[in-house]
Amino acid sequence: MDVRLSPEQVDLKETARKLAQTWGPRNVSDLDDTERAAKLDAAVSSSGWRELRLPDDESGAPLASGVEAALVAEELARSLADTSYLGPLVAGDLARRAGHVEVEGTTVALTANLADLAGRAGAVATDDVIAVDTAGSTAALVLEPASDGYTLGRVPLDSAVVRLDLTRPIASVRCTPEPLGGTTSLSEDDVVAWQALALAVLSADLVGVMRGAVELARDYALVREQYGTTIGAFQAVQHLIADAHVAAEGAYSLALHAAWAVDALPPDEALLAARHAKAYTSRAARTVCETAIQVHGGIGNTWECLAHVYLRRALHSSEILGGAGASLAFVLARHGLKAGDDGLR
Repeated sequence: MDVRLSPEQVDLKETARKLAQTWGPRNVSDLDDTERAAKLDAAVSSSGWRELRLPDDESGAPLASGVEAALVAEELARSLADTSYLGPLVAGDLARRAGHVEVEGTTVALTANLADLAGRAGAVATDDVIAVDTAGSTAALVLEPASDGYTLGRVPLDSAVVRLDLTRPIASVRCTPEPLGGTTSLSEDDVVAWQALALAVLSADLVGVMRGAVELARDYALVREQYGTTIGAFQAVQHLIADAHVAAEGAYSLALHAAWAVDALPPDEALLAARHAKAYTSRAARTVCETAIQVHGGIGNTWECLAHVYLRRALHSSEILGGAGASLAFVLARHGLKAGDDGLR
């Protein structure tokens, strides 16, 4: 793997960063600014980033690699961009694998515990499922069993949304899918490869959250004064921010490898790389975001401080498709080991 980004990837990353910095929320009250949010959504929509995993007209391969998809996810999360990206992106990849590309306004539905892609075991509808990243979506994709694998179904979104993560709403819906159609069925390898992509993008999202939280803490430490000097001059604060920065950089390496593996390795190996990345980034993101709150002191525990928004997004992304515990258990099982009862989540 060549860890260097190409000039085109560098430009893509920089463009996503500038767009998110321009239209993303700069304080908590900005999250209620509908005009700003509409401009952000329009900018992301016109960029075509949500369609990066749709098929190329000629080859049928995705328009962009997992690396490009992850780079955009990282920069949007870094500035807490409150627009849909993850849901439409992975919905497009799932639909491409099923030979169906008309998925505008569509996200994906997960099981009630967010651990797996939602589906039906038979003709009877299951319990409620959770549609993620629902802003701008009217339906969510679910799996339906078929004789030779899976087909895709479409669940209309008609339920009220919930904003546990203030930047990405979710919705609870009944799993009563309508047929979506397509030219091919999804195999087990297709589903595994899709999961590897989704986990890699989630890991990149967590990297962006960590970098944004570190920058928030650093900027605050440079202006907050105590005992006649800025708190950034105190060694204890410097160590906190330095450790958080190191954790974010380590997470970036794992997330970048997972994103590369999506298109470069067989599905089972790509999934293993993605699980490694998800396990590390899920744990690291929580620690980094809590460190940002600690650096802010008392104000870090208030609604007005953006630190809690970063923490909310980190906790949300960590749980989608399984948190650190589930990912570590998967990795251990692949190596013939058993996870101990250590209370990991």
